[in-house]
Amino acid sequence: MLETIKGFFITGTDTDAGKTVAAAAVLISLRAAGIDAVPMKPVQTGAILQDGTMRSPDLELCLRMAQLHPDEEELNDMAPCIYEPACSPHLAAAKAGREISFDRIFQAFSRLLRRRQCVVVEGAGGLLAPIDAGRTMVDLISMLKLPVILVSRPGLGAINHVLLSIRELERSNLSLHGIIFCDSTGAGFGEIETNNMETIATMGKAKVLGRIEHIPGLADNRITPQVFREHTAKLLPLQWN
Repeated sequence: MLETIKGFFITGTDTDAGKTVAAAAVLISLRAAGIDAVPMKPVQTGAILQDGTMRSPDLELCLRMAQLHPDEEELNDMAPCIYEPACSPHLAAAKAGREISFDRIFQAFSRLLRRRQCVVVEGAGGLLAPIDAGRTMVDLISMLKLPVILVSRPGLGAINHVLLSIRELERSNLSLHGIIFCDSTGAGFGEIETNNMETIATMGKAKVLGRIEHIPGLADNRITPQVFREHTAKLLPLQWN
């Protein structure tokens, strides 16, 4: 599978489930396996204006942790639709007066694949986060034809959220590669969290790719790539076959 893989779509059970951390870990794992993988954030809301340019904080975290330095052209393709309002994609686009273009995203994704071997695409919100009046993140995944890695918190509520997401993937005929559990709050992986993961794997008939422990200091950029790799060691190496 390593030779034929063109990417993964990282989605979450909801906002702040740990998608960006998981995307960075997946990216690092692929590159460690000898695959020339790069990140992509096709729709970024809550962007940061820096030196007159809109920057994607999610994309920049992935690039920093993987120690990648793309040129400006490739960087633009990694974040083709970027908005400052920190809200759902459809509302951010409406507030900015710039619609989200599926064609622009597809062309950017295609250009990245021509330059690179694999693209790790991080969505916005969950599967049914609206992109416009008639389409959701599911439609974007369908267009890119990528297997999905679902990211979830491990604690209370995870079983319901993950199983509902799996049901939506099945209804939409999308392929679930596996699930990553990410502790974004520092609650840890105790008895409840461990049982949640086991229950989800059984009831959802899904592969658990691993778990990511809470990483203190990540939000304010105090974590080095080396420390990040150490914190994601329980996830790596991922199972790619």
